[in-house]
Amino acid sequence: MTISQSAPRRGPKPNPHTRDNLIRAGLAGFHERGFNATGIKEIVDAASVPKGSFYNHFEGKEPFAAEVVDLYFGRGLADMSALLSDARIPPLDRLRTYFERRTESFRASGFVGGCLMGNLSLEIADHSPAVRDRLAAHFRTWAGLFEACIAEAQAASSVSVGAPPAMLASFLLNSWEGALLRMRVEKSDEPLRDFVEIVFGSVLV
Repeated sequence: MTISQSAPRRGPKPNPHTRDNLIRAGLAGFHERGFNATGIKEIVDAASVPKGSFYNHFEGKEPFAAEVVDLYFGRGLADMSALLSDARIPPLDRLRTYFERRTESFRASGFVGGCLMGNLSLEIADHSPAVRDRLAAHFRTWAGLFEACIAEAQAASSVSVGAPPAMLASFLLNSWEGALLRMRVEKSDEPLRDFVEIVFGSVLV
């Protein structure tokens, strides 16, 4: 008589939501405390799972952080894309509305947290190729949405500046991320309001 090698495993079945819960917990922790100050123990405790569950789903903290970046960017991508591609609204109005809405959101949150992608760029991009590559890809997508609006505005003669749309889009994104850093330091929306005023009063004219 042979012994079956396919006997069912005993014990609780893996929770299919554990991976998502961990990523959400990581997003909250990284945004509030930063990557280095948020340990795996804090992440698993926030997700209410044992520490071993983390390594069942992720090879380490840096690959995990890359997926946190995906969740963070993905959460706002649909709304941002819908606004910036809305043909019913003039392209420069779409851009200005986007930045004004973000300013309102940061004001409501007390000017804390800033942009997680910008924060991680400063904290770990030099040391983590996995996170750096993911950040770079999402920044390109983000700038691409700005670029499409700017190109449309140039085609409609709403913008007279002749610099390439891709260059202008990168300038906007880079300047916005810098304004967010100043916002966090000063606990004020003045850097963001200055950004909007300069961009739409002097740059995109």
